[in-house]
Amino acid sequence: MITRRSFLRRTTVAALAFPAVLRAKNPNSHVQVAVVGCKGQGFADLSEIGSHQRVKFVGFCDVDSGRFGDALKRFPGVPTFGDYREMFAKLGDTLDAVQVSTPDHWHAPISLAAMRAGKHVYCQKPLTHTVYEARQMRLAADATGVITQMGNQIHSHEAYRTGVKIIRSGVIGKIKAVHSWQANHGNQYSGLATRPADRVATPPATLNWDMWVGPAPQRDYVPDLYAPFKWRDWMDFGGGTMGDFGCHILDPVFSALDLTAPVSVRAENEDPHPETWPKAETVAFVFPGTAFTAEKTIAVTWHDGGRLPDQALAQMPADKKLPTGGGSLFIGEGGTMVLPHVGIPSLYPADKFPKPEKVAGGNHYHLWVDGIIANTKTTDGFHYAGPLTETVQLGNIATRVPGKLLEWDTAKLAFKNSEEAQKLVTKTYRKGYEL
Repeated sequence: MITRRSFLRRTTVAALAFPAVLRAKNPNSHVQVAVVGCKGQGFADLSEIGSHQRVKFVGFCDVDSGRFGDALKRFPGVPTFGDYREMFAKLGDTLDAVQVSTPDHWHAPISLAAMRAGKHVYCQKPLTHTVYEARQMRLAADATGVITQMGNQIHSHEAYRTGVKIIRSGVIGKIKAVHSWQANHGNQYSGLATRPADRVATPPATLNWDMWVGPAPQRDYVPDLYAPFKWRDWMDFGGGTMGDFGCHILDPVFSALDLTAPVSVRAENEDPHPETWPKAETVAFVFPGTAFTAEKTIAVTWHDGGRLPDQALAQMPADKKLPTGGGSLFIGEGGTMVLPHVGIPSLYPADKFPKPEKVAGGNHYHLWVDGIIANTKTTDGFHYAGPLTETVQLGNIATRVPGKLLEWDTAKLAFKNSEEAQKLVTKTYRKGYEL
């Protein structure tokens, strides 16, 4: 059993023992990149990264050998691997950087191994599967000096940059409260009483199922239930709707208000279940106030699974509706801003504010490569993405201890008032796949 004391001791030792290496240089004429996870989002990521003229792919890795087709058609001749550890060892110093586009439970083990080897890392959102992993990723990036980027691509989009500038410029005054949501998504497996034993099957010949499960507890393969995408709904592998969208939608809230870590979190959700995330949830965070907030604390409330904040809070005209596809509502002293998920913000009352001037966006992937070449941090490096992901995963902890106000001490990485919640800050790793 992991107690708070042993957990904190382990955290401190891990941080102190982490090997300090020099800020990585790029010894090759190109930024030589290896990819872990080559289909779906992985293919979308590698296509964008590979469109940079200074990038050369030197390795593709996937636990399913049947998922290399699109990547090899786009970038022929790249060596393929079934185990990232073998790939890292074989490529050695010919490898400069790693793209990690796997299910969430694999993000931290692969990314930490890459950073410890002095490799730059682009890792998909959410950065990690647990709060503890997010802290270790930030510490690792700081210790090694490698250039990092989380894959919440909209961070660099004109819509989010425009919204951030509006709030930081004080156009609607200091912010009194924020509501964020993704109403169109909810877990389809919530309330599933048991794993469907009657559907257990032999994995496809191309899939290394043991490696896919990796650090998570072992379970039988069931077609179309975990791989290739529905893993998001299962606690052992993903983070539900909050894990999927929180690092997107809460990103401009963090950037605009200079948020760091909440002091408390409380969740109310439907159909709690020990293995799958809830169909719908409301998660209330309280953060310390900043230069951009009206009070000493600021409430940020998350809604999903069909839930939305009260429309009246937005001061919108009757013919306008909050976007169900996700977004954030900033309630200021002098008005409100509705920032859709991937949409230019609107200010209300509309007759009080001019139409916002757009801020130019950038290619999130190319900004990472440019940072490697110039040896400069990105704005979405793990120094920023780590704390953002910690908050998202604190929200997921709250949904597993619903109805309780959880008090959080970020310096100690500990809940002040719940041993039940404290046990969920980290997890047990399967033998042979330890962090």
